[in-house]
Amino acid sequence: MSIDQRERTEIDKYTAEDIQVLEGMEAVRRRPGMYIGSTDQRGLHHLIQEIVDNAVDEFMVGQCSRFEVRIHADGSVSVEDDGRGIPVDVHPKTGVSAVETVMTTLHAGGKFGGKAYSVSGGLHGVGASVVNALSTSTKVRVYRDDRVYSQDFSKGEPTTSLTSAPADESTRDKVGTSITFMPDTDIFEGLNYDFKELAQRFKEMAYLNKGLSISFRSDWHSDLWPNNRVSYYFDGGISSFVRSLNEGREVVHQDPIYAEKQVNGTLVETALQYNDSFTEHVYSFANCVNTQDGGTHVTGFRAAMTRVINDFARKQKLIKDSDPNLSGEDTREGLTAVVSVKLTDPQFEGQTKDKLGNPEVRTQVEGVVAEALLYYLEDHPKEARRIIEKTLTAQRAREAARKARDLVIRKNALDGGGLPGKLADCSEKNPELCELYIVEGDSAGGTAKMGRDRATQAILPLWGKILNVEKARADKMLEHAAIRAIITAIGAGLDEDFDLDKLRYHRIIIMTDADVDGAHIRTLLLTFFFRHMPLLISNGHLYIAQPPRYKVSAGKSFQYALSDVERDAILVQLNGRRNVNIQRYKGLGEMNASQLWETTMDPEVRTLLRVTLGDVAGDDRIFSLLMGDVVEPRRNFIQAHALEVTELDV
Repeated sequence: MSIDQRERTEIDKYTAEDIQVLEGMEAVRRRPGMYIGSTDQRGLHHLIQEIVDNAVDEFMVGQCSRFEVRIHADGSVSVEDDGRGIPVDVHPKTGVSAVETVMTTLHAGGKFGGKAYSVSGGLHGVGASVVNALSTSTKVRVYRDDRVYSQDFSKGEPTTSLTSAPADESTRDKVGTSITFMPDTDIFEGLNYDFKELAQRFKEMAYLNKGLSISFRSDWHSDLWPNNRVSYYFDGGISSFVRSLNEGREVVHQDPIYAEKQVNGTLVETALQYNDSFTEHVYSFANCVNTQDGGTHVTGFRAAMTRVINDFARKQKLIKDSDPNLSGEDTREGLTAVVSVKLTDPQFEGQTKDKLGNPEVRTQVEGVVAEALLYYLEDHPKEARRIIEKTLTAQRAREAARKARDLVIRKNALDGGGLPGKLADCSEKNPELCELYIVEGDSAGGTAKMGRDRATQAILPLWGKILNVEKARADKMLEHAAIRAIITAIGAGLDEDFDLDKLRYHRIIIMTDADVDGAHIRTLLLTFFFRHMPLLISNGHLYIAQPPRYKVSAGKSFQYALSDVERDAILVQLNGRRNVNIQRYKGLGEMNASQLWETTMDPEVRTLLRVTLGDVAGDDRIFSLLMGDVVEPRRNFIQAHALEVTELDV
């Protein structure tokens, strides 16, 4: 976008005086976790997000139409936007250019005074300086006034002064900022980018900002990500976002209920749609920052949903005067919603901005959502009746589930401690030292019991395939004996009552056969844990055992192989020696106790895969698609990804 297409006065008014300095940045390299949360992959991605947030802030004040992100082959990252460009004049307080001030001073930015940015996600003003401090090299290029301004930095300090050169043919009429940085591998645990996770985040940002064009490309390990380029641009906004989240589900009403209104300077935007699932999916954002832990905007949204649906249901005589109100949980069963607010002075909890704290936002969101929802229910009587009927069914099921839970608790108490009869518990009482193996089948369970370390390893054999909880409400789930046994053995409760402090084992390990049936049972268990014990996953307590698929013997020596690839590599090492024997394990029960211990259960040599949450919305969609009732999206997914399968058990 050229300068002629932009109001010159807006660029001229954005000067060094807009950059306010609050304090220094000595502690960033020493304690990076205070500023970016962690030094693992999440922290690495956070660096990119800090620079991207600045480009989005420019868009939200009408001064940017696009940005591009590129991960280069060497692991460095570039972010370029077509905003106004960082001011280049000398800052009156620091005595150096605004570019150098922004890149080397904590809490220096145009987001404190309110002149340059009325709405901003980069609230704290530490983004660019923290990225600079945690990078071995940072290159800044600013395009303004038909000139190109350049300055280089390393570990938070300038290595060159700000230079200026006339724009050439390729940069004439160009405006904006380009920042390229190389994260410091002495601080980060390796350069471990996740293309899919980053792409999903950029897709969310495009949904939240109608008219913003986002391009993302990764040349880093392009062999891992062959489809390494994506571009996003959405006109439908968060209504399209909700439709995409509900893909693969049966919806209760075809069109999302949408609201957009400005209240006392806060822009409130929501979209919601009910589906036939039994879980709530509400995604919240403040100034385009994903507030994973919610906040006052989510509280206001939920209060409006509960109040309006109860009032409407009573007015329509769908709830009798003598009957209790629907709970908030009832009104949100099967609800998919996006809540987005944009405000002048957001109060986030911590630099990672996971929760919004502005108290006034609660009433603002509650009023907007209540007005839009009531209007929709009154104007769409058929859809309204279906929504109310779903909430009433949820209420009945919740009460049945409560009774079932109480029955389980009472039964456990009468049994004298309540541990499942099939559980072979360990003798150690410190949960941090204990692990629970959930094992497929009585046969494998018996072998595992004989081969385990009885002090720290507990074994719970499963009988048959567990219930697919994606298709069952909580009351039906709690009637299933195997699921009750898992809940009781883990000891930390379920759903909103789940309490990590009551966890009896700090490692929960799923151990199933290395075949199709084993993979199916593993997926059923993962679905259960994802839906009803997500804290188990997010806190790193859930693992998947990796039993070998082959035993390759040559004379008296032998090696185990987890896959066909490892088997073939072993055969190459053996170089055609005679008397090579390959034993294929079709199930855990084919190994004796000592073999199961030395391959799969011995902490000194075993391989465990930790189950982690990536993009929660994406994970949710995959579980719904693969385990839900709608067949067509599942078929399409399998067809699209069939060629990615490298090993198939037939």
